[in-house]
Amino acid sequence: MKQFKNILCVVMNEKMSGPTLERAVSLAENNQAKLTIMNVVTRARTPISANSKTAMKADYMQSLNSFVAPFRQRLDIQYDVLMGTGFLEIIRSVLRNGYDLVIKAAENPDFMERLFGSDDMHLLRKCPCPVLLTKPEAKPNYDCILAAVDFDMNTPSTEEQELNQHILDLSSSLALSQFAAFHLVHAWDAVGEITVRTWSDNPSAAALNYINNERSYHQKGLDHLRQQLKEQIGTEAYDHLSPHFHLKQGAATTVIPETAKLLQADLVIMGTVARTGISGLLIGNTAETILEQLRCSVLAIKPIGFVSPVRLTD
Repeated sequence: MKQFKNILCVVMNEKMSGPTLERAVSLAENNQAKLTIMNVVTRARTPISANSKTAMKADYMQSLNSFVAPFRQRLDIQYDVLMGTGFLEIIRSVLRNGYDLVIKAAENPDFMERLFGSDDMHLLRKCPCPVLLTKPEAKPNYDCILAAVDFDMNTPSTEEQELNQHILDLSSSLALSQFAAFHLVHAWDAVGEITVRTWSDNPSAAALNYINNERSYHQKGLDHLRQQLKEQIGTEAYDHLSPHFHLKQGAATTVIPETAKLLQADLVIMGTVARTGISGLLIGNTAETILEQLRCSVLAIKPIGFVSPVRLTD
């Protein structure tokens, strides 16, 4: 199942980006997609002449050419060098060229970058297409893929349902193409337990009943996604995939990293923009907290119809 047609691989540090380029080439081959390699050179603090900019860009272009040379027999690879702020130039390039996947080596930001937003965090929140952040120690092939999903059965939204469907599509397709073990996890929490205990004549019994009802409610939602996946990919592919479903009580920031560690997942696929106030939905600091705990690659997906706040005219 081909999911991508036009892939952008961002190379900010060639020493850290070798496995990332390998992954990008493999994905482009498997999807018969176009592949562009891009470097963003941070704009100098002091003004430089046009001739200096041209010479600097030429040096970086030559370096990129050498970097991708070993893969040219496998694939026709385009490459480019831009100058400016990393995440802005990446997103503008996505808007200009219609890339449907950005692949980049994950950063290891210092405290100030985490506080004000590293390029990775800006991409997670603002890039309109899926973003694959690879870890330096990532394997060349995925043996285990973990997808994180969420839902609200009481007030289901079209945005939420479409996001889950997109997550199911991408994760199952990658798992099938990589012959990888496939797991889905849903984090839930009994957010009203304290209130139930406070106002009940029999706090323990009332709390237990409340928790069991919540668990059953979320199990129904997970069963619905199980059936949805089976219908999406067909019974034969579903049986071949043999997905494993995990219903875990707790905050997504704890459940997802712990499950990924337990399963030794090579890739975690999750949504990064959703409504607030619902346990398990991933937005802003939640995604950042999860990313910092993971030791595997992450594929972050936006809801269909998401509009980036970045503009070509900014």
